[in-house]
Amino acid sequence: MSIARAAGIAMGMALLAATLAACGGMGGADPADKAGATPRVDQAFVAEQQAWRNQRLEELLRPDGWTSLVGLHWLELKAHYLGSGARIGNGVRFAFGPEKMGMIAREGAGGWSFIPESGVALTLNGEPLKGRVALRNDHDAEPSVIGFDEGRGQVTLIRRGDRDALRVKYADAATRLQFAGLEYWPADPSWRIEGRFIAHPPGKTLPIGDIVGTRSDSPNPGVVEFERDGRLFRLEALGEPGGELFFVLADRTSGHGSYPAGRFLEAAWPGADGKVVLDFNRAYNPPCAFTLFATCPLPPPENRLDLAIAAGEKNYVAPVH
Repeated sequence: MSIARAAGIAMGMALLAATLAACGGMGGADPADKAGATPRVDQAFVAEQQAWRNQRLEELLRPDGWTSLVGLHWLELKAHYLGSGARIGNGVRFAFGPEKMGMIAREGAGGWSFIPESGVALTLNGEPLKGRVALRNDHDAEPSVIGFDEGRGQVTLIRRGDRDALRVKYADAATRLQFAGLEYWPADPSWRIEGRFIAHPPGKTLPIGDIVGTRSDSPNPGVVEFERDGRLFRLEALGEPGGELFFVLADRTSGHGSYPAGRFLEAAWPGADGKVVLDFNRAYNPPCAFTLFATCPLPPPENRLDLAIAAGEKNYVAPVH
């Protein structure tokens, strides 16, 4: 049984047990029929939330998921030798992999090529890598993935502003093998809130900063207004028409139960009536909560809410980081 599935089953059993305990077990009269009793939580809602949590965990624990991220190496020179060896001239030293992997060199305006070390078994997008290749970064339609150690490791090129870096993942990383699991606030239907989408003029963007100091203009199709506890709140949405709405947000629980730098939330693109369902039970941590080597976006000022969202994923406490 996989790590993810075992953890998912355990979480599901724990949540079901807690729900049944709160409801007085399977037998007897419905507690909702007793005066002053808390109504039974809808089991379909609980199952739906648990399915989402299981999928979230599986994605984190994939061999190339965020918990496998072990390196972020900025490319400052025109060429760098790559590898894990400490005394053989590697300008970029990896934590895992062959002692000498090859050389990455700048090509033209912003491009990079990679020349593999002779005799080292590497792949490019799953196929054997034999000679010099141009590398595509994470903004290209098909980014290049260099595989090593029989597929356990991979190297990709990322671009942040006008800077480039190599991102390294490894399936046997301690952050993955010793993953401590995810914790959530109890699933609460009251945090599934229907909001109203207000479109911005076509082409509007919103500047979004990230944890490494880069700022970029992201497509900002509109804002979602919603009410909670009799107050009106607004969240600026990111995304392209036809896709999902994406929110980077902070709230009163940030640093007080949830990840200090904020959380992410997704919602379906609004229909013709402009309605959007914000399910804060599915607010989740950015990759930076699990690894030191991610480049996570930060909440814009507009999405820092004066509201304690006691729902969704809590801060991750790691045995290794």
